[in-house]
Amino acid sequence: MTQYMFTGFPGFIASKLFHALQEKSPSASFVFLVHPTQLTKARHMCSNPHIQLLPGDITKEHLGLSKNQLKQLQEEVTHVFHLAALYNLAVPKEAAHAVNVVGTEHVNRFVRSLNNLQRYVYFSTAYVSGDREGPVTEDELDCGQGFKNHYEWSKFEAEKKVAQLEGVPVTILRPGIVVGDSQTGETAKFDGPYFIMRFLDALRQWPIPYIGKGEAYFNMVPVDYIVEASLALAHSEKAVNQTFHLTSPSPPRVRELIHMISEELLGKKPALTAPFSLFEMIMKLPPIPRWLSVQKESLVYLSSHAEYDCRKARSILLAAGIDCPDVADYLPQIISFYKRHRDDHDKKIAVE
Repeated sequence: MTQYMFTGFPGFIASKLFHALQEKSPSASFVFLVHPTQLTKARHMCSNPHIQLLPGDITKEHLGLSKNQLKQLQEEVTHVFHLAALYNLAVPKEAAHAVNVVGTEHVNRFVRSLNNLQRYVYFSTAYVSGDREGPVTEDELDCGQGFKNHYEWSKFEAEKKVAQLEGVPVTILRPGIVVGDSQTGETAKFDGPYFIMRFLDALRQWPIPYIGKGEAYFNMVPVDYIVEASLALAHSEKAVNQTFHLTSPSPPRVRELIHMISEELLGKKPALTAPFSLFEMIMKLPPIPRWLSVQKESLVYLSSHAEYDCRKARSILLAAGIDCPDVADYLPQIISFYKRHRDDHDKKIAVE
């Protein structure tokens, strides 16, 4: 019998993956390693008798589980999806290391103890590329790059440890910047391009500026594509011991994205170009990020010149009928959802 185990539930992507798997494999059972602080929320989201919620913590030895729990899992779990991580761009180094690096080491050790493992799916990020510029292929990892924040660095260190596993059927996934559902616009948090929306929203009574030259590509992907692609690769024999970019094959440049957002959100085109350095200066003023609910650490991604090659992923996904939609086709749904929920406190990013 197939048994899927998840870390990172009830997070947004983990929850979407679970519901999609439920539809595809109604007879499968599920085990969720849930941090104690998320247990109440997880219970509200689960009513299926084939679901087991286990309070645990990836930062602890044996994931904080008992010997009896571990013994049962070692015999029954067939697939592990490891999504638990600190995704905050402003995360302190110590916290990022404890959760993203040490936590992944603990999950790796657990995975190696499983007797019937068919696949270990690790969710990394395209931004393990750090400060690299130009083409980045799916088979590249350690190229001597530096990192823009502790989040990138810790995911890089964690991915290295997963890639070094021997005798384990691993699939490593590197999503781009994940946004809401391409059909409904639904999302859990307003980060990534939503920061652009919040910024332009605040300027709606003024001439709208482009942010610098805007020549960099902004690689965003809708969550439903991430879910479809992840499940297809998790069950493809061609994906064993491979790494894939779940990124857009044709991302917009930042200038083009700002133009599209401004027209859809505000009904008007940007009228001028302001220096990127001006926005950097403004975002360093503490009241501004808090007022906008925008992390100043996010601004650097508007000038990141990495270009993510996703041909290896697409060779498998296109054969399965899965393709990443174009931003222009789903941006109206993303912005419509944002408009309806822009004041929802739970969707705003906490900025200190």
